[in-house]
Amino acid sequence: MTFKAPRSRPFHQVDVFSSEPYRGNPLAVVVDAEGLSGRQMQQFANWTNLSETTFLLPPTDPRADYRLRIFTGSEEFPFAGHPTLGSAHTWLESGGVPKADGFVVQECGAGLVRVKNDGGRLAFAGPPLTRFGPVDGTTRRQVAAALRRPEAEVLDASWLVNGPEWIGVLLSSAAQVRALQPDLAAMGSLKIGVIGPERDDPGIDFEVRTFIPGDAMMEDPVTGSFNAGAAHWLIGSGRAPDQYVAAQGTMLGRAGRVHVSADGGEIWVGGDSTTCIRGSVLL
Repeated sequence: MTFKAPRSRPFHQVDVFSSEPYRGNPLAVVVDAEGLSGRQMQQFANWTNLSETTFLLPPTDPRADYRLRIFTGSEEFPFAGHPTLGSAHTWLESGGVPKADGFVVQECGAGLVRVKNDGGRLAFAGPPLTRFGPVDGTTRRQVAAALRRPEAEVLDASWLVNGPEWIGVLLSSAAQVRALQPDLAAMGSLKIGVIGPERDDPGIDFEVRTFIPGDAMMEDPVTGSFNAGAAHWLIGSGRAPDQYVAAQGTMLGRAGRVHVSADGGEIWVGGDSTTCIRGSVLL
């Protein structure tokens, strides 16, 4: 068996969904991942110990600008929001030139995802929901118990699956969301995102928290995929305007800001990205 020596590859760590460096959700990006196996990518993602690590590759679809593989510490995702924005930011910063004016086209497990420059802030087109609709009564009761709240306080609960299998939970206020002290063990395998309207901060429309049992993070600082699904749900049901800002990560000392807009039937999810570490990695 021939041993293949590792080579130096450009590597960035990017802070996503915050205009303040080190107050958003960090992402590791290997800029040139050609030749790496899925096993090697998974091993490196486990080592970085971040919520996600991504790998930029040449596209296989001629319409795409690049192909992206997204790994948590334990599994590969077909799509995720903050890895999409942070990877597009890194690809552009590394000299990438989009084939189409005004859009970067990312190829990933969920298909082609468009990313646009929205006044200096990147935004991705939320992929369609592959599962959408109210959860059953048993699951709703499990969700309420896991959040340690009476079931009557859960105004609505819906599947919001666009890659990750999120359940969205609507509470009556942002204060209720911030006060949650969930029982993560009671969630079982459920991934739960909770959202409530903000009435005290004029710059924020909703407060969001997302919980991922079994993940090293447990509570995610800022979650693009959940916010994309929640936008379909909230705007479609008339509970949110066509443009709004969601805060996330507050209880973790972060200042995540997710900028959501609906345009021509599409949901766009945007946020600021800042490169915090730039160098190389041996892989």
